[in-house]
Amino acid sequence: MIPIIYENDEIIIINKPSGLAVQGGQGVVHSVDRDFAEQVGYKIYLVHRLDKDTSGLMVVAKNPVAAGKWTKLIGSKIVKKEYLALCAGKMPSKSGVINEEIVQHGDSKTAVTKYKVEKETDIVQTGPDNQPVSIHLSLIRLMLETGRMHQIRIHLSKNGCPIAGDDQHGNFKLNKQLKKLAGIKRLQLSAVRLTIPLEGKDKTFEVSAPFDFKFEE
Repeated sequence: MIPIIYENDEIIIINKPSGLAVQGGQGVVHSVDRDFAEQVGYKIYLVHRLDKDTSGLMVVAKNPVAAGKWTKLIGSKIVKKEYLALCAGKMPSKSGVINEEIVQHGDSKTAVTKYKVEKETDIVQTGPDNQPVSIHLSLIRLMLETGRMHQIRIHLSKNGCPIAGDDQHGNFKLNKQLKKLAGIKRLQLSAVRLTIPLEGKDKTFEVSAPFDFKFEE
C-alpha cells in the first residue's frame, strides 16, 4: 500500500516508497500510475516525477482538468519542494546556492539548487587490512529552483559530496564501503517537505526520510 498523506477533490498527496517507478513502461512491473490506480480503484494522473529510487512526497491528480492545473502549479515557483540527502563528503560551506548548468539531451540548461548542511558525522571502522577507514557523512536539506533530471544528484556529486548509494552519479567504490560500514544499500534521497496552495493559503506537508543510516540525536 502506498501511504496517502492528503486528499481532496482534485489531488492526492502520497509518500512514494524508494524503488517504485513513477510511470509504467517496458520492463517496469510496478509503478505509481499502475499500482496506486489499483489501490484507489480509478485512474490517476501524474503531474510531476520523482526518480525511482527517490522516496517521498508526490502529488497525483484525480482527473485531467486537475492534472493540467497542478502540472502548471508544480512547474511554477508557487509550489515549494524540499529534499533531504545523506551524502558521503563535505560541502564547501554550511549553506549556499549551487548554480551550475546541466547537460540534457545535448543541451546545457540552467540548474539552481539551494542547500543547507543540517548534520555531519564521521564513520570510522577498521578496514580489511586492520587500517582505520573513515567516511564523512553530511545530511543536507535542498530546495530546487529549477527541475532538471537528476539535478540534486549531479550538483552534489560535482561539489564533492555525492549522495550515498548513488551509483550512477556518485562514487561506486565508496558506496560499497558504506554498505559494509553503515548498512547503506540504496539511494539516500527523499522529498520530505511540500508546500502547496490550498483554500487560499499555503499548506505544508512533511514526512521523515527513510534513510538506512540515522544520525544520533
